Amino acid sequence: MLAELGYDVERRLARVGDVTASARTHCVVLTRIEGRTWFSDPGFGLSLMHPILLEDGAQDDHGGWSYRMQRIDAAPGGVRWELQRHRDGGWEQMHTTDDLPVHQVDLRAGHHFTSTYPTSHFRHGLMLTRHLPDRHVAVTHEAVTVRRPGQPTEHHGLADGELRKLLDDLQVGVTADETDRLLAVVTRLGAQSP
Repeated sequence: MLAELGYDVERRLARVGDVTASARTHCVVLTRIEGRTWFSDPGFGLSLMHPILLEDGAQDDHGGWSYRMQRIDAAPGGVRWELQRHRDGGWEQMHTTDDLPVHQVDLRAGHHFTSTYPTSHFRHGLMLTRHLPDRHVAVTHEAVTVRRPGQPTEHHGLADGELRKLLDDLQVGVTADETDRLLAVVTRLGAQSP
C-alpha cells in the first residue's frame, strides 16, 4: 500500500529469535521519508503499533510498550538490525534483519516454509493477537495470554466456550459464520492435542 501511495519502500526479511537457528522468514518494511528510514513491522504479534526510526538506539513508547532498534555490525562486513522490546526490566530481542535485498521469490520461499514445514508452529494451531488500549491479548487454540505494560503476564488454558466470548470482546470483525468455522477448527485441534 505504501508503494502504491508513492513512498520509497523496501522489504527486508528477519530471523525471529536465535540468528543461528532460524531462517529469514519474517517480513518487515523500510520506508524512506525526507532522508530518514522508518522501520515497520505489521505482522508480528506483540510488536510496534507504528514505525520506528531505523537508527541505532532509536526508541518508541506506545501506551507503555517500549521498543528500540539496535545496530549490530556483523561479520563479514554486514549490518544487522535488532528490534527489541522492553520486558521484565530489560530489553529482549524480537527479531533481527539484515541489509540483504529481498525479492518476491524470497517472500514466497519464506511463506512456503512457514506454511508447509512439518514443525512450523503456523501449521499446528491458530493464533490471534490484538492490541487493546490497556493490554495485548494473544489467543491460540489452547491458551489465552494477556500482557499489560509493567505488569506480570497472565496466562491460562482456553476454557470451553471462552473463544466465542473472546472473539466478541476483542472485536476482531469476524462474521457469525466465520466464528462457527473457527470454533470447529479449534475443537478439532483440541481433540488432536496430547
